[in-house]
Amino acid sequence: MSENRFYEDSGRKTIITGHYGSGKTEFAVSLAMLLTSGASAAGKLAIIDLDIVNPYFRSRERRDMLEAVGVPVYGSLYDYDVTAEIPALGANVRTPLEDESCRVIIDAGGNDAGALVLNQFAKYFNDDETTVLAVVNANRPDTSTPGGAVEHIKSIETATGLAVTGVVNNCHLLRETTAAAIIKGHKLCAEVCAATGKELWCDCYPDGIVDPKELEKLSGNLMPLGLYMRPTWLDR
Repeated sequence: MSENRFYEDSGRKTIITGHYGSGKTEFAVSLAMLLTSGASAAGKLAIIDLDIVNPYFRSRERRDMLEAVGVPVYGSLYDYDVTAEIPALGANVRTPLEDESCRVIIDAGGNDAGALVLNQFAKYFNDDETTVLAVVNANRPDTSTPGGAVEHIKSIETATGLAVTGVVNNCHLLRETTAAAIIKGHKLCAEVCAATGKELWCDCYPDGIVDPKELEKLSGNLMPLGLYMRPTWLDR
């Protein structure tokens, strides 16, 4: 199966929203790592971590890994874990947004409460360079039904004033993820898109755990994810 690098065409600014535990930060970090690979990897890329409201997994936790491949991480006023929970943004957060030569991935906070932080930067997102994605995990209680997922997306749009462009199926169960689980998530997300007029942007699968050949019957784009945010102690 040849690699489909559809994600390269999402625009200069990609905002990633989603429910707590949906896997949106894993998606953000995996997207950054994919964009730094391949023949078209030239150009600046940055991550803005706006997950400062009830943060569980934060892209800034992988700062060293990301900076090693040339992706700076902006966000918290503090760079050290001892102060990582203080909800304060650094003054340099606007730097990549104002640099027209820099592609930006924005990892927004979970749910509508976390996504509210986006409002501080609203003036940067009112253009056709911005793509807003909603990560939906059918294994999370609040998004386990099409109705619940639709309400979740509407709450984010209401809180931020931004229209969600596409829905990301990320029906992950970490190392327990199966092709059947992803297909289940695809069906749910397809119903959500039919009800809202959104685009089913992609179906995610954990690279090295699920064989993408098992997902060939799904229409649309397949997105390989790493397990970058998985705590290493779980494998001990």
